[in-house]
Amino acid sequence: MTPIVRPSPAVAAALAESRPVVALESTIITHGMPWPDNLAMARGVESLVRENGAEPATIVVMDGEVRVGLDDGDLEKLAQARDVLKLSRADLAYGVSSGRTGSTTVAATMIGAHLAGIRVFATGGIGGVHRDAETSFDISADLDELARTPVIVVSAGAKAILDLKKTFEVLETKGVPVVGYGCDELPAFWSRDSGIATPIRLDSPEAIARFQATREALGIDGGMLVANPLPQEHEIDSATIGSWIGQALADASSNAISGKAATPYLLKRIFELSQGRSLASNIELVRSNARLASAIAVALASR
Repeated sequence: MTPIVRPSPAVAAALAESRPVVALESTIITHGMPWPDNLAMARGVESLVRENGAEPATIVVMDGEVRVGLDDGDLEKLAQARDVLKLSRADLAYGVSSGRTGSTTVAATMIGAHLAGIRVFATGGIGGVHRDAETSFDISADLDELARTPVIVVSAGAKAILDLKKTFEVLETKGVPVVGYGCDELPAFWSRDSGIATPIRLDSPEAIARFQATREALGIDGGMLVANPLPQEHEIDSATIGSWIGQALADASSNAISGKAATPYLLKRIFELSQGRSLASNIELVRSNARLASAIAVALASR
């Protein structure tokens, strides 16, 4: 492990003892939810991971280090921080070298997790191919990271603001296994259904752990995406969320919002249009993914 990657004492102890650890991203805290909901969500998810037998490791860049696991004081400090960088593969090293505070996207969290020796990561939804990417060329680095970094990413699919069909086509092209957990149709973040058939269906954490162990035995590089549908009682039907997404995209276009600013803007606008309903579903899907990721980490550790 590089000296600039620093696990917390709790995470370091868990890794040294080969106990299960689940990585958690920090962009959802700094850019995905407003204060104080972001802190309540982060604390709740970390507690949920512990309740399910694993050690949580929220990953963030602070004071020239990649911090892997935070104490409660640092978690609260992060939740209230302003002018926080949003870091991916391209600028993760810049965030460290500049001494700035930076939250980690899916790609950067995967890098930090792998450097620390963590094999499972729970998030809300991955990035992917943005709508109108044929003219903007806006494609998230998350997809390349899944193809190269051996971490299991548990999410509710890709964010529904994206072009989901193109996103999953790119993952297939890059050889990334996409596993539908207990579902025959891939989830679409706030909705359980996307209209896209599940390429591989597995119904237990043990089956996912066995699949990953077999990939490693065969020398197959890269990560795995586990798509975990939001519990039915918390989902937003596709027609309703689709109308909010359409309005948010139109607003982003009229305000010339693009690049890294696009996703935070769209999530905030959808929160406003839904009168907070999207945030409630977002919190529930993160909690659901944390539970499943913990179970997978436990199954991997038991092997």
